[in-house]
Amino acid sequence: MTDPAREPELISVPVQGGGLAALHWTADAPGAPIAVLVHGITGNAMAWARVAGALAGGFEVVAPDLRGRAASAGLPGPYGMEAHAADVAALLDHLGADRDAGADAAVLVGHSMGAFVAALAAAGVARDRVHGLVLVDGGLAFPTPPGADLDAVLSAVLGPSLDRLSMTFPDLAAVRAFWAQHPAVGPWVDVPSVAAYLARDLLGEPPALRSACVPEAVRVDGGDVLLNERVLEATTDLPVPATLLWATRGLLDQTPGLYDEVRLAQLGLEPSGITAREVPDTNHYSILWASQGVEAVAAAVRDAAARS
Repeated sequence: MTDPAREPELISVPVQGGGLAALHWTADAPGAPIAVLVHGITGNAMAWARVAGALAGGFEVVAPDLRGRAASAGLPGPYGMEAHAADVAALLDHLGADRDAGADAAVLVGHSMGAFVAALAAAGVARDRVHGLVLVDGGLAFPTPPGADLDAVLSAVLGPSLDRLSMTFPDLAAVRAFWAQHPAVGPWVDVPSVAAYLARDLLGEPPALRSACVPEAVRVDGGDVLLNERVLEATTDLPVPATLLWATRGLLDQTPGLYDEVRLAQLGLEPSGITAREVPDTNHYSILWASQGVEAVAAAVRDAAARS
């Protein structure tokens, strides 16, 4: 699968505290539906480059750098899912999304933590602007041991992705070498769009490159995803049907991943209008990069936009 040829433009959307940075892939014609793609806890907008490439042309595709990440790292707190949901609502306002406006309706798509943001926005502050919802390996409660310390749980779940927040790197080659050792990301580090995603996370100059992610944002957001009942219950009050696409392997390429058929059966999704679909031979990251993952996400977005 080749990388998308269409290049995004960087836009800035007014939100509380400043401007939210976002990448915008334009549609071929006015009046196209809008797809807003929301990344994970230590990610950034470029995580979506391949999905955006599959949608661009038929959709106005916008992927924000969430508050406290990448080009939005300078936005102040408070952090947390409600702050991110408010930022997404502001982005939809900026784009003119309206669920009753037909072609201008928006489909919200979230990966990992971004799926919790998308679900909370759809259930609350952006309720009237959301035409469809696609949750990609996130949005539903993750299994966590009772009474576990938040920092210990985040470290166990995120592993190297969290470790890098306190590291500095002498150059891009060292960044590549770090990620090459990651069991889930490693096979993808030389794919141009993935390399661009990893580079977008960086601040500073050699020999002191570091992650742009604000550690406090990651900690606050992680606590919300694991412990905030309002966040965890957002999917019980959705205004539109939703699709959950789940990877068969996890954040460290392990099996099972965050979800499996047994866990999904326990969550009882049907009353909430959520349809779960497995994306075979993907992990938590590659579900956005592998051809079968890109095709599954793009198809779910198209189906949601077409739903009356």
